[in-house]
Amino acid sequence: MSDELRQTRIEKVDQLKQLGINPYAYRWESTHSAAQLQEKFAELPSGEEDPIEVAIAGRIMLRRFLGKLAFFTIQDETGTIQLYLEKKRIQENMGETAFKQLDKLSDAGDFLGVKGTIKRTDKGELSIYVKEYTILTKSLLPLPDKWHGLTDVAKRYRQRYVDLIVNPEVRDTFRKRALITAGIRRYLDEQGFIEIETPVLMSEAGGADARPFITYHNTMDMQLYLRIATELHLKRLIVGGFEKVFELGRIFRNEGISTRHNPEFTSIEVYQAYADYHDMMNLTEAIITTVTQNVIGTLKLTYQGEPVDLTPPWRRVTMHEIVQEKTGIDFAAFTDLEAAKAAAKAAGLQNIEDCPSIGKLLNEAFEQTVETTLIQPTFILDYPVEISPLAKPHRSKPGLVERFELFMVGRETANSFSELTDPLDQRERLEAQAARKAAGDLEAQGVDEDFLTALEYGMPPTGGLGIGIDRLVMLLTDAASIRDVIAFPLLKPEKVEADEVEKKSS
Repeated sequence: MSDELRQTRIEKVDQLKQLGINPYAYRWESTHSAAQLQEKFAELPSGEEDPIEVAIAGRIMLRRFLGKLAFFTIQDETGTIQLYLEKKRIQENMGETAFKQLDKLSDAGDFLGVKGTIKRTDKGELSIYVKEYTILTKSLLPLPDKWHGLTDVAKRYRQRYVDLIVNPEVRDTFRKRALITAGIRRYLDEQGFIEIETPVLMSEAGGADARPFITYHNTMDMQLYLRIATELHLKRLIVGGFEKVFELGRIFRNEGISTRHNPEFTSIEVYQAYADYHDMMNLTEAIITTVTQNVIGTLKLTYQGEPVDLTPPWRRVTMHEIVQEKTGIDFAAFTDLEAAKAAAKAAGLQNIEDCPSIGKLLNEAFEQTVETTLIQPTFILDYPVEISPLAKPHRSKPGLVERFELFMVGRETANSFSELTDPLDQRERLEAQAARKAAGDLEAQGVDEDFLTALEYGMPPTGGLGIGIDRLVMLLTDAASIRDVIAFPLLKPEKVEADEVEKKSS
């Protein structure tokens, strides 16, 4: 059926050309947007006309022809407005066949430019009383059914352009996303930070525990990795004398896909000389609350039915304290790993037999019993050194590092360290990571010798912060899946996906 409709529309393209009408115009100049007209003439009484002449363009979303009258709804980026098309008026301004041509040669989905005056119909609908029109672009494919819209979730992600056309709330999500990222940049700029771009192609992946994407440069004959973090290059900038730097950009990790994970995602990393993780907590709180207030207009949100209050100050609690709250186990009291495992099993923890240390066990207890319960914004402080290879040792708690993660609505949204500045300690930790990599750990990285050389020139005390932009946007737009806030999420080719479904069903 869609092939027949497409062919019919192609024939209309030919007919327009035969009439000397270009179905793919070069430009159009509007005087107003739909939203501006709705606001400007909000008080115009029903049945009255304002003689001001306006010009507007948009996509035809709905067409109704009623004899000598037609009513169209067109949509631009800001919203919709009705067109009131009267045969006599159109013919007076455009010729005897113009109204008929509009009937026979236009379709929902086409872009139309119109000029006319403003009129509110007797039924109260603000309309443009059209004098003349121009078909700007002929659409060859029909829009989804106006009553059902585009509801197939996979198709919405795959054909985001159609999703944006028919679902205004999706456009609103991406408009808010743009305002959120712009607001973060603006806030940091006001605090004296500068954004410097770092490489996407790297000879050594580093800055996180993550499996990288691997590529190859033909001319240089070398294997390269897509970056898994911006951390190590931003720290090089701190070594070089910049004191407040950041980068907001794409990160690539060759890992699983879920409602909160996409292989490419957006994060911001921020580094400040002469600061520690306490300063970064204050900065995190300030960035998020400022942007939320400016974009959403309130700090009291609802996420997937749950109330969330971002009013500062946010709770700050150590990992040891909150795990003890949930499980009754004080892991800090254990020196024997097997005794700690026995206590963890008694508390109901699963799959902990292979935990190589008490620190790893503590983190496993946190992930199994605490993480998903943290709905309100909560800073979790002081992580085990085993899972934080780039953080500075805690100044008063042996075996821990000065690190926090921010959790909201049950998921990590930000991560921060008092950055490790001791190059000898850093080398030991990176070499331990490299040993894990050599033993088959796909998320462990090798030793970045150039980064270690940079550290040996000396890096001042530094606080570092990373915020997951996609997860923050999910919270602020009430989106259930990360794919709802990434305009073009990675998907398998449609045919491959269909073949897999068929194979499973057989």
